Amino acid sequence: MATAAIKSADAEAYDKLGNIIDLYKDKEGSLIQVLHLAQGLFGYLPLQVQEFISAGMNIPLPEVTGVVSFYSFFSSKPRGEHTIRVCLGTACYVRGGKKIVEYLRDRLRCELGDTTEDGKFTFEVARCIGACGLAPAMMIDDTVYKQVNVNKLDRILAAYQGGAK
Repeated sequence: MATAAIKSADAEAYDKLGNIIDLYKDKEGSLIQVLHLAQGLFGYLPLQVQEFISAGMNIPLPEVTGVVSFYSFFSSKPRGEHTIRVCLGTACYVRGGKKIVEYLRDRLRCELGDTTEDGKFTFEVARCIGACGLAPAMMIDDTVYKQVNVNKLDRILAAYQGGAK
């Protein structure tokens, strides 16, 4: 029964994506917009979705996959419920950003760019999040955490793991 519901949801998402493609396929430079909307529908851009977009927009698949892999805001893998981004810009790196990354890698049992086994977190780094005066800084979703250190991380993560956020 759950499988039928998933297939139905996929079919509905593909129908919506087909309508989006019909609206944009003749507009030059619209691939990124279509990819954004598709990622909103599916949560990420698996190869099947990229192939569907390629065929529908009459754009070569390598061009579509190239755009998806080039821009960091696109993901070809399922994303976690929350996204953790540790800043590794100069100020954050010098003030301990690397230690935060190492701690989170061990704590989450997850490598950079991956999603935790439970699907709770996707773990990334950012080159700068614009909080240099608050270094080291990190973000979870749209919330910036300033002057982070390993002693604060368990408390920060607990708020998200307990469903409080």
